[in-house]
Amino acid sequence: MQTPADRNAVLRRLPKVDEVLASPAVRGLLERAPRWAVVAAVRGEIERLRAEIVAERSTAVDVDAGKVAGEVAALLQPSLQPVVNATGVVLHTNLGRAPLAAAAVERVAAIARGYANLEYRLDARRRGSRHEHVAELLATLTGAEDALVVNNCAAAVLLALSQLAGGRGVVVSRGELVEIGGSFRVPDVMRASGARLIEVGTTNRTHARDYANAIDGDTALLLKVHRSNFAIVGFTTEVAPRELADIAHAKNLVAMVDLGSGALADLRALGLAPREQDEPLVPELIRDGIDLVTFSGDKLLGGPQAGILVGKRAIIAAMRAHPLLRAVRPDKMTLAALEATLELYRDGRSSEIPAIAMLATPEPTLEARARKLAALCALADATLDFVPARVRSAVGGGALPTVEPWSWAVAVSARDAAAGPSAEALDARLRAAATPIVARIAEDRLLLDTRTLGDDDLPAIVRALSRETETETTS
Repeated sequence: MQTPADRNAVLRRLPKVDEVLASPAVRGLLERAPRWAVVAAVRGEIERLRAEIVAERSTAVDVDAGKVAGEVAALLQPSLQPVVNATGVVLHTNLGRAPLAAAAVERVAAIARGYANLEYRLDARRRGSRHEHVAELLATLTGAEDALVVNNCAAAVLLALSQLAGGRGVVVSRGELVEIGGSFRVPDVMRASGARLIEVGTTNRTHARDYANAIDGDTALLLKVHRSNFAIVGFTTEVAPRELADIAHAKNLVAMVDLGSGALADLRALGLAPREQDEPLVPELIRDGIDLVTFSGDKLLGGPQAGILVGKRAIIAAMRAHPLLRAVRPDKMTLAALEATLELYRDGRSSEIPAIAMLATPEPTLEARARKLAALCALADATLDFVPARVRSAVGGGALPTVEPWSWAVAVSARDAAAGPSAEALDARLRAAATPIVARIAEDRLLLDTRTLGDDDLPAIVRALSRETETETTS
């Protein structure tokens, strides 16, 4: 056991930061990396040595240049980085939901790298409005009179209720007082807008008379909230959008639907075949007489995060004039990506939208991809088993909760269950790869679901699972 004097003597031998920076190995690192990162890494390594000495776990005082280099790399690693989605969840909220189409990526790059006519009318040489760029396109695709874009769907609902029902009553079915991700609830949004919630019906059954009987002189609108992230089945009744619109219009009220997931493509034509009431299309709601529909840009639409409002011209115009709009308006890159995505729908090229393409991929294609991946992985690590397996995937993003399309995955497990890595250890290896791979675990097997994988993702998975990569990571 060291005496305090011995310990202090060792501590005095620790090098100063400048001394380490002047050493050949670290000096070379300074030529390749920013000085702030190298200095921070050196200080961190010296403090680690100091803590080891004080705890009497070590007497080492030499700074390991390799550890410094590793810490520099960690400091320079961006917090937001690309990952490979091997979960099978197409609209994975934690992984950024819908990946953008190539056309949208190119449009964003073109707009981001320089100036743009965001709020400038080139034809009139005067100030314009950012809200003009996609309004006509959205109106054409949905059949609405006008449209407006904000930064997400919750903001769209907040803006709509603030404008249309601030301080007044909004009638909602009890079965539609939903909670979306992050404990964000419809009643909370309503309170924030200043609207007064009027609950009608029961959890499983709400009738037309419930809405009609709740209307009084202080009622502003009837709101239908699409249950996009759960389903109620069995002894149920709900009022159809067309009937809701008729009830509202008979009393000169607004009929609004918060659709949330917001599909423009016919999902039944993609083979998903949900029950018709599960996922109405935006144009269908407009044809049913709904005055205002709100939905997301980054869910079933397959574009960037955005909140989209389509409906009557007078309603949209009023919201354009609301002071809250400036706080929730979209930026130029969101508008660029959204416009390019909508153009694909307009031009009959929605199959180029990654989310739509993934949902439409036939099972034989997924099986072939899984078998190819299994064969490649088997060459990378002979100590693991890679078995193609038929599994269920998911739409995700709070959309189509009852739809779980069949998919194919590669099930990864150790040949020697006692000595080999567990599913959790394999998962950790993949997440720590140069290009992180996010998979899922089921029945003690790591599953790499090919519904959300492209052929260009396979090499990254093989590299992450190779024995050589594992050795480099752990050495």
